[in-house]
Amino acid sequence: MQKILVTLLLLVGFGLSTKAQEIAILKYQGGGDWYANPSALPNLIAFCNSTIGTRLNAKPETVEVGSNSIFQYPFLHMTGHGNVVFSLEEKENLRDYLLSGGFLHIDDNYGMREYIIGQIEELFPNSDLEEIGLDHPIFSQEFKFPQGLPKIHEHDGKRPQALGIFENKRLVLLLTLESDLGDGWEDPAVHNDPEEIRKKALQMGANIVSYVFKN
Repeated sequence: MQKILVTLLLLVGFGLSTKAQEIAILKYQGGGDWYANPSALPNLIAFCNSTIGTRLNAKPETVEVGSNSIFQYPFLHMTGHGNVVFSLEEKENLRDYLLSGGFLHIDDNYGMREYIIGQIEELFPNSDLEEIGLDHPIFSQEFKFPQGLPKIHEHDGKRPQALGIFENKRLVLLLTLESDLGDGWEDPAVHNDPEEIRKKALQMGANIVSYVFKN
């Protein structure tokens, strides 16, 4: 019954919630460091609040995959370097959340890809994880990225990719690979990235945030 009630809340709109414009960090099992890049999301939130008019809570909450708390947040962010495991109950909970209007951004911090793709395939067995076209509004929402996802950090010499799951033409899950957006959101002293690189990462992040809250 509780699951039905929180799902109905999503269906009638996050606008009825005091957390209508909030982002939460997704905590998962499996051994991967879900807590990686601790300054990343707060910095992105500050950038969005100052540049695109959002009013996000400066300190993001942390929610577990299997908790009904995820239904309070229209935007979940997930990152890490290692293994990811969703139980059957967690998959059901996360799938209900996404199909009811929620959104999940998974940013591979290098080392997550081989684990998370299998979990996504189990989460949506009847949907393909497809590359997002350059004409998608996520690349031009607030800032223009005509070549798609920016390259923030180099690892294996591969091009950055933005992959997504679409349900009824709505992007419900975004997986960013070979980009390391989260590293670019971190405090400048963490990676000593050039300011122009950090700016690209933050602008792309703002595009994602803007897209979610406008769609």
